[in-house]
Amino acid sequence: MKILRKSKSEAISYGIFSIVGFVLLWALLVEFTDVKKVMPNPFIVFEALMKSFTNAIGTQVLPVHILYSLKRVFTGYILACIIGIPVGIIMGYSKLGEAIIKPIFELLRPIPGLAWIPLAILWFGIGETPKYFIICVSASVSIILNSYSGAKQADEVLIGAAKMLGANKLQIFLNITLPCAVPQIFAGLQVGLSSSWMAVIAAEMIRSGEGTGWIITTGMESGNTVQILVGMVSIGVVGLLLANLLRSIERRLCSWNIQGK
Repeated sequence: MKILRKSKSEAISYGIFSIVGFVLLWALLVEFTDVKKVMPNPFIVFEALMKSFTNAIGTQVLPVHILYSLKRVFTGYILACIIGIPVGIIMGYSKLGEAIIKPIFELLRPIPGLAWIPLAILWFGIGETPKYFIICVSASVSIILNSYSGAKQADEVLIGAAKMLGANKLQIFLNITLPCAVPQIFAGLQVGLSSSWMAVIAAEMIRSGEGTGWIITTGMESGNTVQILVGMVSIGVVGLLLANLLRSIERRLCSWNIQGK
């Protein structure tokens, strides 16, 4: 236990050191090289970030923009989980399901979320629904793929032994296939959450007046590099917090599994 705590504290220390080192390197490059022509000083960005908690960017302060983005991300992400996990498990568990679903999945998988924007607008208009759709599509790919891989990795020896002991298909699925798939499913959920945050920028290009993606887009349109970086930093920080939250949930639900620890 002491060794585990020590390794965790060391990892945190190294993480803080690397972030501080990165910021200092950024500041030095801006101060002494031509990087200052295209990048602001990190301390100016940090000051703008702090001010954005009380001074509005557009019509909202930064925390409200983050809440709008979180609402969109979680709506699309939850839809992706509801669709992706069952589809992936069906593909991995059932040969018939794999034969029917996998060709369609492999056809759609290479298409990036951005490519769906025109169709999303045509199908759902320019409200919130196309944003949810873009985020859902972006997150679904990794969730389906990992759920499929996890279901495929079920131990054939255990399945054979269970059949010999008289277990039916439902019992085999619940007691062998699903537990074997859980670590891979959580890996897919991690990647899917990251994909959701990446997709929110594209999603908020569809007629938005708020959100972290909107902050970046309007900063780009006005040539405001500081505002762009404020939006990027806020997405990075919130994404990091959400990823750590998901890892914590995984540790509690899958304490028997060392993957991802």
